[in-house]
Amino acid sequence: MSVDVLSSIKDSLVNLDMDKTIDFVRRAVELGFKPMDIINVLADGMRVVGVRYERGEYFVSDLIVASEIFKEVMSILEPLITRVGEVVRPFGRVVIGTVEGDVHDIGKNLVITMLRANGFEVIDLGVDVPPKRFVEAVKQHKPDIVGMSALLTSTMVNMKRVIEALEEEGLRSSVKVIVGGAPITEKFAREIGADAYGENAVIAVDICKKLVEELHRGK
Repeated sequence: MSVDVLSSIKDSLVNLDMDKTIDFVRRAVELGFKPMDIINVLADGMRVVGVRYERGEYFVSDLIVASEIFKEVMSILEPLITRVGEVVRPFGRVVIGTVEGDVHDIGKNLVITMLRANGFEVIDLGVDVPPKRFVEAVKQHKPDIVGMSALLTSTMVNMKRVIEALEEEGLRSSVKVIVGGAPITEKFAREIGADAYGENAVIAVDICKKLVEELHRGK
């Protein structure tokens, strides 16, 4: 039964059933499973959701549902992690935000959920974030990666302004920069001096893993 409940958590998440996922998670907690054991199973489920999305079996709406389930379950588990004093070393640290002039956040929030499900620590700066705020966040949090999102073509230029601000402060070489959003392309990312372009949330996570490894190899 104890093993079955972990499998049931993963299956219910993959099947996008919030009520069942929450129920099985609570049952696992009652059975004495460590929060991180449960989170690892949830992360496996999120990866399956991501694979189905890449195959065209799931759509953006399905990713959003999976994201909401993951967030709901994490609201249950995070207090337990604090209580038991589990020390979790993040895979990497990411500062992310939607650039100045743009208030769209669905894509950004999906990326955040997928990053957290894959062991990243994420500092969410929110929307309409000016270059100065990105710079302040890099100084304060010392991330491995800076992520920027934009949905409007009129705000794309602000991604370049963030990179220029990082360069002016002497911070650009200490971080990797990934950009994404509906109007963004690989060509545009190269033109503004970003390190990578994330076509969607699933791809962005894989790229972030590679960027962190590349950054650490260079240190």
